[in-house]
Amino acid sequence: MMLVEETTVPQAALPVAEFKAHLRLGSGFAEDQVQDVVLESFLRAAMTAIEARTGKVLIEREFSWTVNGWRDAGGQSLPVAPASAIVELTIEDQTGDVQLIDPEAYRLAVDMQRPRLVPVSSLLPTIPRAGAARVTFIAGYGPDWTDLPADLAQAVMLLAAHYYEYRNETALGSGCMPFGVTSLIERYRTVRLLGGGAQ
Repeated sequence: MMLVEETTVPQAALPVAEFKAHLRLGSGFAEDQVQDVVLESFLRAAMTAIEARTGKVLIEREFSWTVNGWRDAGGQSLPVAPASAIVELTIEDQTGDVQLIDPEAYRLAVDMQRPRLVPVSSLLPTIPRAGAARVTFIAGYGPDWTDLPADLAQAVMLLAAHYYEYRNETALGSGCMPFGVTSLIERYRTVRLLGGGAQ
């Protein structure tokens, strides 16, 4: 299984001004924009960490997901949520030939925890031996920062501020996350079953 982020969070979607206010940074100075690049990097890092912990995509973007076999040909859960659209489904055989599957043959079963690619008839297309299926889909709460649930937005701000305050610290343990952030994201975390595969 391989998940690839095909598009990134656009700069315009990052809440840099709100983050400055959260940090209580001064404004009205000629150097107001000097730290913007640094603040953006902390926001992106915080979003990435929270997405990794929850399996939820915060700002909408396109992903491609390649699998060598369906866990369940009657409907396959996508690896992240929430998903809003399936862009395309292709099947590649062992020789590298790619077949574009008719969009009428499948659909997205929308779910905030486990969105699924499901067949319109009985089963998803067969993946040949040594072949692969590639699902391209759109995931995220929306294209803008204001589309995020308030608690996830607050968690990003808290974690980005933590990164900012401890930017010169080297003694923090791997995966360190403040308690306030952990409590805010806890209800969004997805329990993984069967060796970590998406169900």
